[in-house]
Amino acid sequence: MANTAQARKRARQAVEQRAHNMSLRSTLRTAIKRVIKAIEAGDKAAAAASLQASTSVIDRIADKKIIHKNKAARHKSRLAQAIKSMA
Repeated sequence: MANTAQARKRARQAVEQRAHNMSLRSTLRTAIKRVIKAIEAGDKAAAAASLQASTSVIDRIADKKIIHKNKAARHKSRLAQAIKSMA
């Protein structure tokens, strides 16, 4: 347990920051799932539009260092590749 006032404050801030980061990470996962759902539905136009919207979400969360920039690039690349390979 935190003994000093400074440590208690940092513990409070850490809890709030963690909740905020988890919310952003959830937003990221939702954006990715939205693209995957469009791909599985077989609608290439909707999937491409969904990817464009999700790309900004992925980049924004990577800029905030919630996820690493390489992980963001990997997600975008794999989703784009999946859309490109649709019939």
